[in-house]
Amino acid sequence: MGTAVGAVDNKETARSLADLNPSVVFVLGGPGSGKGTQCANIVKHFGYTHLSAGDLLRAERNSGSENGTMISNMIKEGQIVPAVVTIKLLERAMLESGNDKFLIDGFPRNEENRAAFEDVTKIVPSFVLYFDCSEEEMERRLLSRNQGREDDNVETIRKRFKVFLESTKKVLEYYNAQGKVRKIDAGRPIEEVFQSVKGIFGPKNEKAD
Repeated sequence: MGTAVGAVDNKETARSLADLNPSVVFVLGGPGSGKGTQCANIVKHFGYTHLSAGDLLRAERNSGSENGTMISNMIKEGQIVPAVVTIKLLERAMLESGNDKFLIDGFPRNEENRAAFEDVTKIVPSFVLYFDCSEEEMERRLLSRNQGREDDNVETIRKRFKVFLESTKKVLEYYNAQGKVRKIDAGRPIEEVFQSVKGIFGPKNEKAD
């Protein structure tokens, strides 16, 4: 019999993650909000490991593994990859990193992702770092960065922004009710945004040079 999608030794994974007792920060922001740049700064200054759910799925899809083939086939058929598959990839990356502090970028994308993550991993995030940026500013950045590439025209950008807002709204509401959303005005220059980020993570967490 083939291995089920995302199958890992659940007991082993759960026990190992429980032993790790990791600090997890979810990082959310629309396309062009600059969260990738800020995640790189947080890694450098505060010693977190940056995990992108999208990058992990792409890497697995391209790996030639049985899981990767299944993921690739699902995407080709227009199916949504189940949340548990992404979560298992995140778990594996966390365990392999040797770290206990993680930025999980672009996840959870919706309420189903959020509920599944907490259910499967038994981990509750420390907080959600939300990069709030206007649609106009994100449009300007993406068009400038990509020099108007076909796949980043205004219509596509607006569609991506709308999907982001609709899918993450309930996630932000859920964590906001728990006082766990740290909203950053991401429409400012990179250095100004990072000063706000540093204020959230605090000097006690900063890496010594």
